[in-house]
Amino acid sequence: MKIYKYPSKSADKRVESVVNRGLGFSKKDYQDVTRILENVRKNGDKALMEYTNRFDSPDLDAKSIRVTDNEIKDAATKVDKTFVRSLNRAARQIESFHNQQSSKSWITTERPGVLLGQLVNPVDAAGIYVPGAKGGKTPLVSSVLMGAIPAKVAGVKNISMVTPPTKSGKINPHLLVAAKKVGIDNVYKCGSAWAIGALTYGTETIEKVDVIVGPGNIYVTLAKKIVSGTVGIDMIAGPSEILVIGDDTANPEYIAADLLSQAEHDLLASAILVTNSDVLATGVVAALSRQIKMLKRKDIAEKSLAKYGAIMVVSDLNIAIELSNRCAPEHLELHIKDPFEYIGQIRNAGAVFVGDHTPEPVGDYIAGPNHVLPTAGTARFASALSVDHFIKKTSIIHYSDEAFKKEAEDIIRLAEIEGLDAHANSVKVRL
Repeated sequence: MKIYKYPSKSADKRVESVVNRGLGFSKKDYQDVTRILENVRKNGDKALMEYTNRFDSPDLDAKSIRVTDNEIKDAATKVDKTFVRSLNRAARQIESFHNQQSSKSWITTERPGVLLGQLVNPVDAAGIYVPGAKGGKTPLVSSVLMGAIPAKVAGVKNISMVTPPTKSGKINPHLLVAAKKVGIDNVYKCGSAWAIGALTYGTETIEKVDVIVGPGNIYVTLAKKIVSGTVGIDMIAGPSEILVIGDDTANPEYIAADLLSQAEHDLLASAILVTNSDVLATGVVAALSRQIKMLKRKDIAEKSLAKYGAIMVVSDLNIAIELSNRCAPEHLELHIKDPFEYIGQIRNAGAVFVGDHTPEPVGDYIAGPNHVLPTAGTARFASALSVDHFIKKTSIIHYSDEAFKKEAEDIIRLAEIEGLDAHANSVKVRL
């Protein structure tokens, strides 16, 4: 991984390549996904089974799309106690964190004769997408928890989960046990863009929802982008990224391990170290060289580091924070002497991991905050998946006759300035 002096032309060029890499869609991808969504909208289960049989499970039929109670009971016998213990801890801590995000309806009467307020209600139905992950061999249990728990805390009454079936038409038992744990109402054996279409438009078997959340491949992401507006979505998720700020007190082995934890995701993943220590910079390069040899996904990690990895050496930590805010990373780690002195300067980050013993995977699985985070610089304006994604806020307005007359002339004046005579007249007729 190359070391740069920041600021410099070469360092700026590297930063721009990372910030602007995004998640690109080809014209063909867009056309293919649009065609899939339209087919599901028009033909329901027939289209759903056409794609599921072709790409995932050739023998699955429409009657078997919905996971049965017996399948969920059977799944509980196929997982061990250590998994259940870890699942319970994660679920408990994620729920506790999201409980703090709950909003309440409110009313104020601070202006005489005027009552204003806000109603807070959950959406009626939510859909959770869980990727297939190597044909179900590496079940993404954390995606079940992070998607469903904030929906449950928000008060959503109907939560559906979709995930691709294995070739034999099964769902990994760990996913089913997790779905049961967090109170998911329906689990369906379908994935990719056709599952997003089914949740958006509904089919004979799958009920349509109001909000769809969860990570997925490029077809899932593009499908969510296209249906956004017909349903709510969490975000358009791009490739994973991490930025680590370290000083001369940091452990180079820890930082190398944390950079690799993101670099192994995919070829577009980004891993950056920003430091004011030349010694740390060279130490991390050496540690990366040692550790990467042991990874099963070594080839992916090497390529992502070569294309989107960097070590930026700065003169002081204030510049490091400025650079981090410029990158707006999905994950930001602070491996510095007094990290809490710098927290207030951080404006753009999906999540901040503070201290040597808080690596990013702690947040992925068990700490409590949501791991569905804004990527590709969108932390400048976006936030983690939360309870707010599953609620609606409705304003309440009431004026007495006296309060109305007090403000009527101002309303008329503003309406007339905008050229909206009917707006002005709806006030005038009451005077």
